[in-house]
Amino acid sequence: MDTKGSPTMHYSCPLRGPHGMRWKLPSKKLAFVGKNQATDEGALRLNREVVLQLYDALEERDGYRVQRLVAPDLEWWFHGPPFHQHMKRLLTGEDDSFKFLIYSVDDFGSTVVAEGTDVAGSVFWAHAWTVSDGLITEVREYINTSLTVARLGVDAGKSSSSSAAGYCQAVWQSRLPSFAGKSLPGLVLAI
Repeated sequence: MDTKGSPTMHYSCPLRGPHGMRWKLPSKKLAFVGKNQATDEGALRLNREVVLQLYDALEERDGYRVQRLVAPDLEWWFHGPPFHQHMKRLLTGEDDSFKFLIYSVDDFGSTVVAEGTDVAGSVFWAHAWTVSDGLITEVREYINTSLTVARLGVDAGKSSSSSAAGYCQAVWQSRLPSFAGKSLPGLVLAI
């Protein structure tokens, strides 16, 4: 138990080394969706559509549409060189000529992950968006970083009164850096 009386959870999440093995990722259909996340196809399509609409609004530099799609208290996280904080500049209306070329968009309940490059193909980016009730509430931006998204959960069959056994299932991994033959630092995003 932790100091607040809640069960302590232990997770074991095997990571791949920078030059080592790759995880075999399960199909999206097998990814666990928690009970507080969107579970029907319509809601998943809506989350994905909201994110795609945001990229369109950013491409057109349409601040009004951006404001309708993004929560006023958007939480933004960034990993990468500070001079590549393009999304922050675009979301706050600063002048930035960066164009996000999207190569893939995948959804996992309320989390939508998009991946792409800049026009020249020299900057790799991945965005993990959180969508709630049709509004984007959080973005995690990764620049020139190999990202793995892992779903954490509790194995109900192994729980006890003082601790619960957990699991970590990789559900998504950046594909572009490996296609380009680049070795980039890697991070795991737990959802």
